[in-house]
Amino acid sequence: MVRTGLQSLTPIDTYYSRTASADTARPALTGRVEVDVCVVGGGLAGLSTALELARRGRRVCVLEAERVAWGASGRNGGFVSPGYSQGYAQIERATGAGTARSLHRLSIEGARVVADNISALGIGDANRIDGMLAVSRYEAADEFKTRRDWLEREFDYPLEFRTTEQVYATLISRRYRQGLYNPHAFHIHPLNYARALAREIERLGGSVLEGSPVRRLAGAGAVSVAATDRGEVQAREIVVACGGYTDKLVPELRRSYLPIATYVMLTQANEALMAGAIRTRAAIADQRRAGDYYRLVDGGARILWGGKITTRTSEPRRLAGLLHATMVSTYPQLKTLDVDMAWSGLMAYARHLMPQIGRLRDGLWYCTAFGGHGLNTTAIGGRVIAEAIAGESDRYRLFEAFGLAWNGSIMGRAAVQAAYWSMQARDFLRERGAA
Repeated sequence: MVRTGLQSLTPIDTYYSRTASADTARPALTGRVEVDVCVVGGGLAGLSTALELARRGRRVCVLEAERVAWGASGRNGGFVSPGYSQGYAQIERATGAGTARSLHRLSIEGARVVADNISALGIGDANRIDGMLAVSRYEAADEFKTRRDWLEREFDYPLEFRTTEQVYATLISRRYRQGLYNPHAFHIHPLNYARALAREIERLGGSVLEGSPVRRLAGAGAVSVAATDRGEVQAREIVVACGGYTDKLVPELRRSYLPIATYVMLTQANEALMAGAIRTRAAIADQRRAGDYYRLVDGGARILWGGKITTRTSEPRRLAGLLHATMVSTYPQLKTLDVDMAWSGLMAYARHLMPQIGRLRDGLWYCTAFGGHGLNTTAIGGRVIAEAIAGESDRYRLFEAFGLAWNGSIMGRAAVQAAYWSMQARDFLRERGAA
């Protein structure tokens, strides 16, 4: 049975936990620790922040309530590509043209940070595989070509257009039309990547403590305190990077994001059957507004397929059936391919669909709400917060237009769910040429 709720130090059974490299359990916080910066949350945002600070010579301590990358950071699709959950046009309307361009450049930089870490730290078990193919279920040749030309002109970021025939040669499905191939994007084993970041923080003299949920934050002059049940960390700066599991620790943050559940399934192994459907190791992103994402794993023997969101955590086995039905409607030749396992996780979404990165008050920073596009944005979030604490730059201010807007509480969740269902309906109509 797949478990989705908070259960102290209980491993979540996922493809990544089954295939992760060995990692030693870390102790919980006991007593008093004094550091320069305390990072609350041992997911990718917190680990990226702590690593950037440790590389700058800061004494850091990461406090994780469960295990390193226990939440969405260690259970996601593993796609690394530029961009945000919010579309570029909406970002530009909110910030202006210049800031929008700077933000997109940051998103490109974030993907490169992940690639650079894999290379510099020799994270072979991250299993990096290059390439991502975005595909449409409706005629989108002009749309894709326009985006390709714009990215190369504005950001020197070349992509490759794929015709319907070229897409079909790679993805044996009559559902798809055109595609846009990104040779710079890649996919990884996110849990192994996160664990490698934790080990590097420790190598640089920092500490990563597990089973240490923070119960209270307090400030006293130049010193801030993060207190757990059995100890406390005193630091000049505290960074909260808990994502969808922030809970009530910082009320301003809890009121500003929505915990959204997303779902992933893993098929049984059948390399021969797979060869008649998917003939690429690149990641696949369906460009519907409520689309799916998937990739081959285990040398091409299995599909890891993600999609669907809800504002409540439903039983993953039921959602696995829906994901399987979507897969079969896309690839009828895979109808006999059964589901091996399924799991879910909570992502943090702000209503504006952008990361929440900034300073709440002196000594207290936040780096959260990366739902839907987290691998590149957590990397850049950690970098710009570290730059700010180190006095190197104020690039974190690029996100000021996307602050801690109220999440709408119960009505906000209902609105998000309704919006998702509306997107699904519009996708259905557009695919059939009616919208």
